[in-house]
Amino acid sequence: MSIRQNNQPTRLPDFGNLGVMLRSLLAVNLLALCAALARNAELARLPQELVELAAVVEPPLIASVVLLYAAGKRLSRLPYAAALVLVAAACALVSALFHALFNPPGLPLPSLPRAALWGAAAAVAVLLYFDLRNRAFSPAVAEARLMALTARIRPHFLFNSLNAVLGVIRSDPRRAEQALEELSDLFRVLMGENRDLVTLREEFALCRQYLELEHLRLGERLHVAWDVEACPLDAQVPPLMLQPLLENAVYHGVEPSPQPATVTVRAVREGEEIRIILSNPYHGENVQHAGNRMALDNIRERLMLFYDLEARLETEAEAGTFRVTIRLPYRREGT
Repeated sequence: MSIRQNNQPTRLPDFGNLGVMLRSLLAVNLLALCAALARNAELARLPQELVELAAVVEPPLIASVVLLYAAGKRLSRLPYAAALVLVAAACALVSALFHALFNPPGLPLPSLPRAALWGAAAAVAVLLYFDLRNRAFSPAVAEARLMALTARIRPHFLFNSLNAVLGVIRSDPRRAEQALEELSDLFRVLMGENRDLVTLREEFALCRQYLELEHLRLGERLHVAWDVEACPLDAQVPPLMLQPLLENAVYHGVEPSPQPATVTVRAVREGEEIRIILSNPYHGENVQHAGNRMALDNIRERLMLFYDLEARLETEAEAGTFRVTIRLPYRREGT
């Protein structure tokens, strides 16, 4: 389930979502397996019957998934009942078409009307499954989980930021005043509900404010290299996605370093995917490593809430560098 999927006005699943596609394929194959077990009279023939059934089910199933992927945006604008009927009719038509075109001679397959009926019934069963699933994991539950995840970030973020301001309040009151103004802007973001996606432009601006505050505390020990020109800044991302990762990079990579250290932020668009890479010096496992993993798991769960299986977060540590890579679909506002 994803928040974007929950916000569908027709209660239809997001047919462009990888998780929805995989669950649809799995659900129909499970229905086919149940049908094969129900009609099987001789256990020794079950493998052959499964192969024969797969030859009948898989081609129209894959074609139906591709068709629904292409028509997903148009279907999402329709009332739920109308969309349900259209999806069932389309799957029935695809099943009947494949049955008529690829019915091997001599193979005892159902008649054309029965093939269409099975296609429609499978489509309705899958849609009802997604509807029940969305009701069980309602938007309110998902948003409550998201807010709880965000709240877990706030104490660390604010604690470090306030320490940064306290570090310069006597030596440079003017800069401390400016830092407090920046901190108030960050407070405004943190006090928001943070349920909706934001643009990368906004997320990068927030990160730059945070890093400016950390620079007050760490001085020339902290260097940041930005390589984001190849990425569209109108891309929609979860709020507060990068700041906790940058906080980890500073806490685990820069602070323990005896010499100046560089945190690198790189973002690129690759087709219909956005790839964001954060890297920092790596000093091996330490007592703080568990906290680092907790933050990474936090971000993974937030990505799951927004994108289901379409986004992923990967980490690697090699040659003295710790690298976090986030891949998520390229979406703009209104898409």
